[in-house]
Amino acid sequence: MAETQTLARPYAEAVFELAESNGRLGEWSRALEALSAIVSNPDVALLLDNPEISDSRLVELVVEIGGDDMDEASWNFVRLLVDNGRLGLAPVIASLYEQRKAEAENRVDVSVTSAVEFSEEQRAALVKSLEKRLARNVSLTFEQDEDVIGGAIIRAGDLVIDGSLRAQLERMRQSLAQ
Repeated sequence: MAETQTLARPYAEAVFELAESNGRLGEWSRALEALSAIVSNPDVALLLDNPEISDSRLVELVVEIGGDDMDEASWNFVRLLVDNGRLGLAPVIASLYEQRKAEAENRVDVSVTSAVEFSEEQRAALVKSLEKRLARNVSLTFEQDEDVIGGAIIRAGDLVIDGSLRAQLERMRQSLAQ
């Protein structure tokens, strides 16, 4: 994983710098998201390593599938990735780009996993608390997982706050075993 990120990072940085200088952060987000989805498709993945498909044909196919989400700049980017044998890195490049974009926008994407759905009041309180703690604007996504049992697991980039009942029980079990 670290090697993949190391290979993808220069591409993500270059696209971010280009997008930021042209005021096209949103357009590049959509293009990279589309490219990531295309490359992640199992049928397209088979084409990536097929020696019978020329590089130019592969670029054409990807851009054609991308449709309106692909403009000339993203077409050139696809060509660059294909020429360098890095098209398979598109999902990682998209992820790194989004992280860089969120950083530039002073925003953090936070994922909350809980056993039960949060009320609007709880969501608002959580956003307020996280914005204060992280000193950034917070964009929340919620996921329900009954295995959490109670409480919540909050992920914001590298930060993980595990306030789940399952984690508390595990900590208690470990302290009793000592």
